Amino acid sequence: MRGKSVGLITLSNTIMRDGSRCFLALRPEADWYAVRDHVVSLNGATLENFLTDGVTEAWIDFSYSGHQFSINDSPGEYWFFVKQPDCPDSILDEVARHFVSLLGPP
Repeated sequence: MRGKSVGLITLSNTIMRDGSRCFLALRPEADWYAVRDHVVSLNGATLENFLTDGVTEAWIDFSYSGHQFSINDSPGEYWFFVKQPDCPDSILDEVARHFVSLLGPP
């Protein structure tokens, strides 16, 4: 399902089986460690967990503005999830813009 456009970024609104919302997909222009380290440069964000097999996949969990987020590197993309699907688009836009500054536009 296509979501709301905020500036040049379109936030998607795909609700996953666990109830979380996938709101963004970006190209993997940086490795897992750079993405993990970029979390803490988002003012107010806290890195909660980083799990990787070191070869094929990583999960990065963080909190920001009272919401829980996860990033997973699906083959060919980083997928961004928010645990609470009713998280305001304004917060999702802040997160999206922050990571677009590292990974480039979708």
